[in-house]
Amino acid sequence: MAYKVAVIMGSDSDLEVMRPAIKTLAEFGIEYEAHVISAHRTPDRAASFAREAKEKGFGVIIAAAGKAAHLAGVLAAHTTLPVIGVPVKSSTLDGLDALLSTVQMPAGVPVATVAIDGAANAAILAAQMLALSDRALAEKLAAHKKRLAEETVKKDEALQSKI
Repeated sequence: MAYKVAVIMGSDSDLEVMRPAIKTLAEFGIEYEAHVISAHRTPDRAASFAREAKEKGFGVIIAAAGKAAHLAGVLAAHTTLPVIGVPVKSSTLDGLDALLSTVQMPAGVPVATVAIDGAANAAILAAQMLALSDRALAEKLAAHKKRLAEETVKKDEALQSKI
């Protein structure tokens, strides 16, 4: 069974930050759904989404939020699925508030956390989790890593010709 990835945003204003995650999931051929669910404005909806996610075919949840950024933790509290938090940069504290809110989870309620605005890495981490039981996806990830290495070698060669 191929699992889907849920991309949950605390606000529609987080969409631009999360576009790289959506694009990356699509590039890997991973089915996804994106929703706006707020930990603070729709807490019952957040809890029910997380409780029902596994039976609806999700294998990983990516949760993006800024400021207080409780979304990932609230979702993680209501599911056994892996939750990846994406702290979103806000104008207030440049995302440090969201980073600390996302990464500082109590024992027993883990949230994997990527960099502030690190949506693409969240999608790659989700793909790596799903690839543990999906050989074709694992091969796509290996090819992706190979491309990254080749691009880096080309950049080094280009740099050498400039200095």
